[in-house]
Amino acid sequence: MRVAVTGAAGFVGTNLVNQLVADGHDVVAVDRVSPAHALEHPRVTWTSADIFDHDALVTAFSGVDTVYHLVAMITLKQRDEVAWRVNTAGVKATAQAALAAGVRRFVHCSSIHSFDQYTDSGTVDESSPRSESTDLPVYDRSKWSGEQELRSVIADGLDAVICNPTGVYGPVDHGLSRINGMLRDAAQGKVPLFVEGTFDLVDVRDVARGLILAAEHGHTGDNYLLGGQPVRLLDAMRTMAGLCGRFRPLFALPLGLLKLVMPVAEPLGALFGSDLVSRASLAALVAQPTVDITRARTVLGYTPRSSEETLADLASFLCDSGQMGSARPRSGKPFEPVLPVSDD
Repeated sequence: MRVAVTGAAGFVGTNLVNQLVADGHDVVAVDRVSPAHALEHPRVTWTSADIFDHDALVTAFSGVDTVYHLVAMITLKQRDEVAWRVNTAGVKATAQAALAAGVRRFVHCSSIHSFDQYTDSGTVDESSPRSESTDLPVYDRSKWSGEQELRSVIADGLDAVICNPTGVYGPVDHGLSRINGMLRDAAQGKVPLFVEGTFDLVDVRDVARGLILAAEHGHTGDNYLLGGQPVRLLDAMRTMAGLCGRFRPLFALPLGLLKLVMPVAEPLGALFGSDLVSRASLAALVAQPTVDITRARTVLGYTPRSSEETLADLASFLCDSGQMGSARPRSGKPFEPVLPVSDD
């Protein structure tokens, strides 16, 4: 089968392309860049295109059965006009191009952030309230708005489904993502302490498989939460440090303490171009919702792996890809990707 992946050079895109090729599909990998780690394979055709270039996308989608739309701008800022446009109008533009090209199915990778995680229910499922409040960070609001834009194209005849991953981590990642970057720092013994908090984390390889399952079994217009399991971030960092024989974080700072310093810490972070310390990041840790993935399990046959497996594979991958210097996990187990990914 011939399929297309937008944002194919990104974190989720890299893993999705690898899995699609392993499954025997021909992949049109759409991105504005072709990275050094891009998979060179006879079944992969890299195409440079902007999601707002309608004609270029229609050409790229010609003869394609399924489009996986992954392009998104992740930010913890409260306001960001570029992120808003990419995450809303960008979804509609890509969906319209898929409809014009006669694509059979469109799979949109949204996020758990399109659901309001900060309500008092304690559980998030596909029927939970959505991120409509203007008080929410731009990423949350834009992911929900992007889904609404997609539904307008579904109404015009596009067969589309929506997947909502939780916190994505694990190999393969040449970026690194926010979560993987923090775990790498811990594996290098650079994190003496961290903030208390638990979040549902999902292996990026499980997200890739979930997207494929949604293309095969999902119901038109439905959302599917792709979660993993609740992970205490301090425990994950201690595990990574232990796997690599490095200094483990000693303790976690209470969230109440972070609340006290946030009025000063957030402006300082913004001054240095960082949004890592922000009200959005704090709110996500405070919420700590339980994510119910029953629909994905029952309808799609989705089954995520354990955090222990992900962390062990991530430690091996970081070492094998040269992102940990000369260190190796104590197990000495090399990372084995679905397909070899070039580092040239």
